[in-house]
Amino acid sequence: MRMKPWGSRRVRAGSGEPLRRYRWWQMFGRSLRSIRLPSPDGTPTIYTVDVRHAGDMTDGEIRARLYVDGSLRSFARMPTRFSVPGGHIEVAINGFGLKRCHYVRLDGAEQQLTPDPASAEGRRARLHHQHPGLSRVIGIVSSVFVVIGLCITVPQIIESISHMPAIADAIGSFSSPVQLPLQIDLLFGLAAVIGSTERALRMRSSWIDELAS
Repeated sequence: MRMKPWGSRRVRAGSGEPLRRYRWWQMFGRSLRSIRLPSPDGTPTIYTVDVRHAGDMTDGEIRARLYVDGSLRSFARMPTRFSVPGGHIEVAINGFGLKRCHYVRLDGAEQQLTPDPASAEGRRARLHHQHPGLSRVIGIVSSVFVVIGLCITVPQIIESISHMPAIADAIGSFSSPVQLPLQIDLLFGLAAVIGSTERALRMRSSWIDELAS
């Protein structure tokens, strides 16, 4: 799905600082994805997007940083896009991780950037490549967890809204048909979070995941 331009997301020039090595303890807190593109003179160049999901230490803002052959070229708040040879790179997040990190060519063709092998996304991609059957099963289970969470959460949200005095007086209140013990409710909520997190590793999560979780 193509994203709309974000004029308010100003892209700032980087200082050229080197890209820091990916560490194992950053597995679920950092996304690092790259793509190799030909530069105007035909030389292959590596473009890398670095996102720290906990935000910057200075102000807590989550930003995308674009490195070119390991040097910081530019950075911006998200959602954003960076101009690169032949098109641009679009980057966006949600509550579970990256939901978009694509190279979009001038003709509209799209390509996901490749995750760092040491990252959670990279390990998930390797599992899919080496064990596609198992990968599909995990993907189905994750989606089931999210759907179950959605089926439990949505009626509860509607019930809470319907008990607001103005709404209750106008159309009456609604009682959710799903009434579960707190422990079971929390267990399903945890399952939805796990499912949404797994889907985010494949950049498949959306607003539905956030609602379900």
